[in-house]
Amino acid sequence: MARMHTRRRGSSDSDKPAADEPPEWSDVDADAVEDRVVELAEQGHSPSEIGVILRDEGVQGTPVPDVSLVTDKKVTEILDEHDTEPEIPEDLYNLLDRAVRLHDHMDENPTDYQNKRALQNTEAKIRRLMDYYRGDKIDEDFSYSPDIARELL
Repeated sequence: MARMHTRRRGSSDSDKPAADEPPEWSDVDADAVEDRVVELAEQGHSPSEIGVILRDEGVQGTPVPDVSLVTDKKVTEILDEHDTEPEIPEDLYNLLDRAVRLHDHMDENPTDYQNKRALQNTEAKIRRLMDYYRGDKIDEDFSYSPDIARELL
C-alpha cells in the first residue's frame, strides 16, 4: 500500500503466523488475562503497552503471545466491557501528542519548513481520524485545535 503523504511505496512487514489457538507452552487462563488487562489499564497503560507487557511479563509467570487467541477478544474489547477504555482512541491520542510536540518545535524554530510540512500532514491525519471516530468514540461537536490538543494531553 502506498504511503499517504509521499510518492513512495510502503515497506512490507512480516506477518504473525496464522493460528487458531494459543501455543502449547502458553496455558494461561482467559479470566486471568482479562483481569490483568483491566489492572494494567487502571494503572494508565495504553492498549498497545498492555499487549507488550503481557508478551514480556505474562500472567502468573507465563507469557501471553496474543491476547485475542487466549480470550477471543481484543484488548480494546476487554477494556470496553469493563468501562476502562481511554477517553480518546490510542491512534488519535498519539497523533495529538505528535502535533503538540511539532507545534512546540515550530514555536522555537519558525523557519523549519520540513517540520512545518510534517505538522500540516499530522493535522490532516487528525482531522480524518476525527471524522472517522465522530459520534462513536468522540463527541459530535469536538473539533481540533492545538490548544484543545494541549489540554487533552
